[in-house]
Amino acid sequence: MSDLEALRRTAERYALGADRRDKALWREVLADEVEITGPGFAISGLEANLGSIDHLAQAFTATRHVVHDMDVRVRGDRAEGETRSTAEHRMATAEGDMLLVWAIRYQDQWRREGDSWKFTRRTLIVDWEELRALKGTGS
Repeated sequence: MSDLEALRRTAERYALGADRRDKALWREVLADEVEITGPGFAISGLEANLGSIDHLAQAFTATRHVVHDMDVRVRGDRAEGETRSTAEHRMATAEGDMLLVWAIRYQDQWRREGDSWKFTRRTLIVDWEELRALKGTGS
């Protein structure tokens, strides 16, 4: 697997971990000292960031994160770049189920650890968001 394929896999495992509420997947892809920041938050350290999965479970009935494309530069055992994604958040409200959709970009930094890559930093940028009534009934 090339470095670029491995970096994409890391981003996809992060997304899958969020959607499945699977902290083990995040442990695979987050460095111990990882820092994740975004609008209104900054979380440092692996254990503290794993708590974000608990927040997702409390705030949303389901999520779906899709990794679209990446622009990455690899320099030895370090990499940096941008990961573009869509994040969909299903919410139960008094008016019925709603879907909050974010067009997002992550400014990412990775470090190679053995045969894998781990995030050392992710900065979440929300380019725009949309809130709409959810018509589907699947769970």
